[in-house]
Amino acid sequence: MPQNSCRSSRFGVATPNHRTQSKSSKQVSSARLKCHAFVDFDGTIVPQDATDFLFERFADSSWRDVEADWQSGKIGSRECLTRQVALLRADPKDVLSEIGALDVDPGFSKFVRECAKAGVGITVVSDGFDYVIENVLRNAGIDLVFKANHLEHIGGGHWRVTFPNSRSSCISLAGNCKCSFTEPHQKTMKIVVGDGRSDFCVSKHADLVFAKSKLLELCVSTGATHYPFESFFDVTDRLGVWLDDPSIRRPEAAHVSQPTR
Repeated sequence: MPQNSCRSSRFGVATPNHRTQSKSSKQVSSARLKCHAFVDFDGTIVPQDATDFLFERFADSSWRDVEADWQSGKIGSRECLTRQVALLRADPKDVLSEIGALDVDPGFSKFVRECAKAGVGITVVSDGFDYVIENVLRNAGIDLVFKANHLEHIGGGHWRVTFPNSRSSCISLAGNCKCSFTEPHQKTMKIVVGDGRSDFCVSKHADLVFAKSKLLELCVSTGATHYPFESFFDVTDRLGVWLDDPSIRRPEAAHVSQPTR
């Protein structure tokens, strides 16, 4: 999607929980902003964790022990996913059938349409699998650029994962280094939408963060500027306000919203 300048989009009418105004601050026209959204997949575009969904159906139960090691920080996601994928036993047609049961967030299609109207670019960034993302988005009729780990069938019921976007310098040892995708957008207002551990680092590079679940807990605990969300209807509404009101884009007007239920 091209990076057109953001315009006054009127995405919605929701207002942030807290807002501070400063008359002395220079007003920045939203027409001059270039914006790009980096959106997580598992637990965000798809409300459930699609990677765990796959392992639950086709992997030996010991995948949960590997997951526990990752959750506790003993291993990075590259090692975690390599070990878990080695436990997968499934025919591709069965995997595709199960993936077909995954639905995107009911508000995501509207979010994509409104971003396109406002010239906000979108890249799906996931520490999950490209095989899953490609098929879920196709089933939903959504065409977006996505960056993820590469899952491939290698014969019989066996699968392999590779990490085309990993970096040795990645602090979190992620399979898919989400921070690297923000680097070409240094002069762009960066928006992150996410829910989990793989979004912690990239959220620190964002001008605006939409958070739920583990990412929301982190934002609340660190005092990071964010909006909580439950669905992409929330994200669409609140992003529209953010684009239309320069006062809430200033650092001194930063707000921290408490979690919603």
